Amino acid sequence: MKAFRTIMGGLCLCAVLGSCASAPQKEEATAKTDETNRTEAVLETIMTRRSIRQYKPQAVNRDTMQIILNCGINAPNGQNKQSWEVRVVDNPDFINGLTDIYKKYNPKATEDPTFKNMFRNAPTVVFIAHDTKYDLSQIDCGLLGENMILSAWSMGIGSCCLGGPTRFLTSTPEAAEYLKKLDIPARYELLYCIGFGYPDEAPAAKPRNTAKVKFID
Repeated sequence: MKAFRTIMGGLCLCAVLGSCASAPQKEEATAKTDETNRTEAVLETIMTRRSIRQYKPQAVNRDTMQIILNCGINAPNGQNKQSWEVRVVDNPDFINGLTDIYKKYNPKATEDPTFKNMFRNAPTVVFIAHDTKYDLSQIDCGLLGENMILSAWSMGIGSCCLGGPTRFLTSTPEAAEYLKKLDIPARYELLYCIGFGYPDEAPAAKPRNTAKVKFID
């Protein structure tokens, strides 16, 4: 009987030790799976993102937009200067009013039956201004925008980077009241804007010239 208890005790101890040994292996396997899933999700977001020019009418929910903006301002930036100013407009009166001025100068734009506004039809527009006192601020603003674009796409929100509307806004006297509403500090100037919205199209990817990328030995 004593021998039986000794054998059974040994078996129980082996089972416990075996269980303890397998637990870290399971945790490690789970961690690797989670890491792989995260990597694949990031890569898919980057590789599937497209510039969207047709959107559903509603503006992006402001709570969702705030997440996108938070991702933007957490972008890398030189010396943590955060050399940007960001303004968000989802007011149709602002977008349509400025578009009416734009149409006076660009009447052919309205010949496109899909034309709704000068921001590639986006119902939400983010204006980005850079600090003219910092010579690398434009890079910071580019990184800011890319963070917003990718985070938006990961949540099913499309976007399109735009330079023409900001050029029009800053160079057209009739648009001055709209520029003033953005309340951009004196040392900053508008660099570009990004239209955001819920996609109403699914454009195919355009080819990229991989020959422009080279490793240098």
